[in-house]
Amino acid sequence: MSTQKRTIDEDTLDKLLYLSRLSPESTNLSILKKQVDDIVGYFEILSKYDDSENPYDAYPATKAECLRDDEVVQGLDIPDVKKITDKFMDGYFQVPKVLGEGA
Repeated sequence: MSTQKRTIDEDTLDKLLYLSRLSPESTNLSILKKQVDDIVGYFEILSKYDDSENPYDAYPATKAECLRDDEVVQGLDIPDVKKITDKFMDGYFQVPKVLGEGA
């Protein structure tokens, strides 16, 4: 690993300005270049850490044989549903409107 600090060149800075939709006239280029160079320096610090381990090892694995069986069970009959709520009519539940006007 190199001991010299990496910096961005003017061409890369121009491309960053274009991608971020900043104009050179409205931006102090020396301050922006220093900030981008600092960000590049942070990536150099992060690259020193070992990232060879699998990030998915932090999460428990789910085995297919531990999942519940797909069984068809009897659902609710319409008269039972009508007992649960009074917002059921003609086979549909009445719900609050969620879309605004013009949708």
